[in-house]
Amino acid sequence: MANPPSSHYPHIGTLGEDLVAQWLQSNSWIVLHRRFSCRWGEIDIIAQFPNQGDNCQNSYQHSMLAFIEVKTRSSGNWDAGGRSAITRQKQAKLWRTAQMFLSEYPERADYPCRFDVAIVHCQRISKKLRSGVMDSSEVLADSSHGLHHLTLQEYIPGAFDVNDADYNS
Repeated sequence: MANPPSSHYPHIGTLGEDLVAQWLQSNSWIVLHRRFSCRWGEIDIIAQFPNQGDNCQNSYQHSMLAFIEVKTRSSGNWDAGGRSAITRQKQAKLWRTAQMFLSEYPERADYPCRFDVAIVHCQRISKKLRSGVMDSSEVLADSSHGLHHLTLQEYIPGAFDVNDADYNS
């Protein structure tokens, strides 16, 4: 089978980001931004997990911010499902972009932050499988390239530490 046109890949990437955003929201996260970009790069999803507990005046005093990189891949990809694509250079770009976000939103600058990676598996579904029942953690998305089955395969909280990134890149 020939490779799909390059316009296919950004669309599938957006579907993967949609799945992860929905999953985060179903787990009490608040999605603050999608595709936040600046001169350093882009962060797919920026989400906040609000403090649910204490009766502080500022209920978000101990909220967590997550800067999330989503990698959507099909079977047999070259980069271990997207894991190999999070190089030290990519980490440095994400870190710099996160710094820009925090400078634009100083009210969140004191929140604890982490860098998460979501691995989404995408499979084109044959006509025979389209009528099957899907697990609730999976989503069917219809595109102009056919029907695709997306699964959040792995969510890695704190996938890398800012100290791991190569800031000289």
